[in-house]
Order: sequence, then structure tokens, then C-alpha cells
Amino acid sequence: MTIKELQGLKESEDKVEFKEAKTDFPWNGGSHTEQKDRRKCFLGYIVALANEGGGHLVLGMADKAPHNVVGSNFAEGKLGELEDAVYEKLGIRVHIEELFDSIGLRVVLTNIPSRPVGRTLKFEGVPLMRTGDSLRNMTDEEVFKILSEQEPDFSAKICTGLQLSDLDETAITILKERYAKKQNNPSFLKLSTSQILTDLHLMQEGDLTNAALILVGNEKVLKEHLPNAQVNIEYRQTHAQTHFDKREVFLGPLFISIDEIWKYLNTRNRDHKISEGPYKFDLPYFNEEVIREAVLNAIAHRDYTITSETVIKQYPNSIIILNAGGFPKGVTKENLISVNSVPRSRLLTEILEKTGLVERSGQGVDKIFRITLSEGKPEPDYSKTGILQVELHINGEIEDKAFAAFISSEQEKRDEDNKLGTYEIIGLHDIKEGKSDAVDSSVLESLEKEGAIKRVGGSASAKYVLSDEYFALRNKAGEIGGFRTIDLERILYVADRNEKAKMGDFIENFKDDLNRDQVRYLIEKLIGTVLIKEGSGSGTYYKLIEGIKDLDDIKPILEDV
Repeated sequence: MTIKELQGLKESEDKVEFKEAKTDFPWNGGSHTEQKDRRKCFLGYIVALANEGGGHLVLGMADKAPHNVVGSNFAEGKLGELEDAVYEKLGIRVHIEELFDSIGLRVVLTNIPSRPVGRTLKFEGVPLMRTGDSLRNMTDEEVFKILSEQEPDFSAKICTGLQLSDLDETAITILKERYAKKQNNPSFLKLSTSQILTDLHLMQEGDLTNAALILVGNEKVLKEHLPNAQVNIEYRQTHAQTHFDKREVFLGPLFISIDEIWKYLNTRNRDHKISEGPYKFDLPYFNEEVIREAVLNAIAHRDYTITSETVIKQYPNSIIILNAGGFPKGVTKENLISVNSVPRSRLLTEILEKTGLVERSGQGVDKIFRITLSEGKPEPDYSKTGILQVELHINGEIEDKAFAAFISSEQEKRDEDNKLGTYEIIGLHDIKEGKSDAVDSSVLESLEKEGAIKRVGGSASAKYVLSDEYFALRNKAGEIGGFRTIDLERILYVADRNEKAKMGDFIENFKDDLNRDQVRYLIEKLIGTVLIKEGSGSGTYYKLIEGIKDLDDIKPILEDV
């Protein structure tokens, strides 16, 4: 948008706010103490305009028409930082740009997206709207009207121009086969494509829906009608990297692309070796069921009216999945597992359920937590999710092999219809972490009755711990020769992936566990027994001593020292 075009806009009709803001315009309340004064700032106007459905905040132009350019020094040289700060504070992504008039006076234009359907934005706990030149609290009636909004089912809308010839035959065959198997209905395979699409509501009175496009549309037609349906996978060696080492784009019918996405991610998968007491088995860094469920959730529950794509960031030991739109209405980080949500794309989700690609609606996250915690890995992390983007972090490291073996043992003891469920496994994890107070009393009662946990302390201050079996497993295999097993595994991992491993490679892999000095001390202690140190200064690197490949090779060496 040009300065001339901005001067032609009307504040109310075109959702635009002009401020001179020549110098010292506050971004977040400034030095004011009264809330009515604090709100007249950069963030306050963003909140108000987003609540009105989105718009533009213009700094450096006169408030009154014809909005002459006066120039502004607001956030000069820091626009990128400001966009990040807005996202951190409000959870929405704004786009900020600089415009200059003929004599070089600077105008700052902030383009603001709409608030999500059914949600208000707040500044310091207050939902704001504009009235003339001022910002005011929204009335109870205005807030209630917004909270009562229903998100339209994008997937059930007709995709204008989509024809049967635009659909992928292989994807349709997979749809038929999966539905027939899941519903135990072999006769479904004999129906025509038109009949199948009609029966599943993917075709309505001869017109195909967006769900049909996403599920079975070919790449060409997806690129034409819904290019943001693509999934971008970016691989990086470390979290510190800005640029990716490799990037792959997947845009095709979901019934085909979900397999391709998993195969691609799995090429960089590795196994953990579990050997705790009598329990010996392998666990992959990335569990197939968890990753498939997480990716399908991202695709099915994202907001397709937002133009950004689904992004998967893969690292050697973790995966981050980002999808547009924030949580569905009624879902928060606190009730993520317990709430029965209403999916944005109800038709799309229904087909994924009926064909067995995902769990029943609202249970996919349960599965992600249940499996991940059962494998002794850190809890799936949604903490960075905002109102316009869901961000899921899945850590592939096993932080407690004894817990993985303990859960495996508990499941083996149980009948098929009495396996540990999501709440029991989360409860056991919380108890292990010393948070038995957070576990529902009925779950505690059940776990204690079955011998998975035991009560400690007096009746007035009773706490719970895991059964003796867990502690026996943990004590048997927590260390090798005075070194933590998990530390040795990380060192093996780095040295195996880097022919000449640098100290920085080790430090990165111990991120959020050991600090730099602790890692250096650990590496130095292993030189001569596990590692060889070569080079000097910045050219120093480390290699495994010849013949060492895994913990079985290390164990006799360290235990003899």
C-alpha cells in the first residue's frame, strides 16, 4: 500500500488508525499508571483493530484528514524484533513495513490480522475496541457475541471448479480400501467413485467439497485451489541454525502424502537400545504412531483461511510441528487432553476417523501423550502455541529408560481390555516427577490397588511413589562406571554422526541438561577410555576410540577403570 492510498482511507470504514507518533510513541503502555492511558500504545491499537476484524495502524501521518506525512522514528531499525515481540505478547503475527514520502519522511505501516473466530484479544487483561479517537473496553454484549461465534466448516464448503477428473485415482482407491476395512463393509469397494463421494458427503448435489480436494485432489489442482495445504519439512542439525540443511515440500492428496511424509521423516530416525534388567528392546527416537497422529492433527485442525503452510522442523533428536489457526474453539493448553473439542474441519476429520487414519475426534492428543510418556520421553510440549498457530514440540530423547521398561512391564501384566490408559500413564509420570498431588484421586486409588504405586508418609500428608519395581530397574542401569548412561549415549550419538566432533556439537546435544563447563568436564574425563582428542585450539576435535560402537563396548572399559 502506498502513502497516497493510505491518505484515501477512512478510519472507521477501512479499519485504519492514524497516529503522528513523531517521537517516543509507547509500544506497551509506556510510563503511564492508569489503564485508560496505558492502552493508548502500539499494542493497545493492535488489540483493538484485531478485535474489529483486522486493519492497519499507521504511524507518522497526521490523525486528521488529509493525513499529511509528519514522519516517525518508531522502532527504527528494529521492525523484525518488533514483529517477534508482538507475537510473543499477543500470539498473532503482524506485518510491519516502512514507507517514505518524496522528501524522505518515514511512515510505519502495521498490517494487523483479524482475531480468531470466537475469541477476543486483550491488552493487560482487557478486550479493547475503538470509539472515535479513543480506545474503550468492549461491553459484555460485544464480548458475548464474539464468544458465541461458530467457526464455519471450511472442509464442507464447495470447491468451485473442482471436477472428478481432478481427483487422484490412487488416492480414491486407498480411500475405498481403508473405509471398507475400518467399517467392515467390503461391498463399499464395488461402488462407483461418484456414489462413494456422495455417501461420504465429499460431493454434494454433484459439487465437490474442500475435503475432497484435500483428501484425494491431485497436486496440480491443489496448487491451483489451495496451495497452503502443502506441508514443508525442514531439516537442521541443531536448533541454533537459522537456515535449514534440507527442505522438502509435500503437496498432494492426503491419503498418499501422509505415507510419503512419514517415510521422509523416518529416513533420519534412529533407535534407542533399552536394556533395563530383564527388559531388552529398541525404541525409535520418533514413534510412527505419534508422528502420524501429530501430522494428521495439524493438517485436519488447521485454519485453511490463513495462507501459511503446515511446517515440520526436524532435528536429529526432536521434531516441531506448526500449523495455522491456534487451538480449536474451547481448547486451551490446560484442557488439551480432557476437553471434547469441535474440530474446525468437521467433514475432513470425520472421514479421517471413518477410514482409521486418526483416532476419534479429541483423542489424538491423548494418543500422542500416552505413547510418548510410555517410552520414557519428555512430555509433548504445546507451550509455545498462540491464538493463530499451534506449535508442538516432540522430543525423541529418552530421559528415563527405567520408566519405559516399567510401563512395558505394567502393560504386560494386564489383560487386553485393562491396559494402562492416557490418564494412568500421565498419572504415573507425574508421580515419578514428585507431583502426586496433581493426580486425580480415582486414578491414584486404581493404581495403588493394582500395585503400580505405593503410599508413603503419614495419612495426613500421604504421598505416592512408583512401585519398588521401578526403583530396582532404575538402580540397575542408571550408571556405567560412575557416568550417567544417558550422558554416554549422547556422546556416542554425537561422535557417531560427526567424523570429527567439535566441543560445540557435544554442548548442543546436552542443551537444557548440562551447561558448557559440565560438558567440557565430562568429555575430558572420557579422553583415553572412550574418546580420542586431536588437533589444537579452534581445530580441536574428538573421535571414538577404535572398536567402540555402543554402550556394550563402553561398559567393560569404564567398569575396569
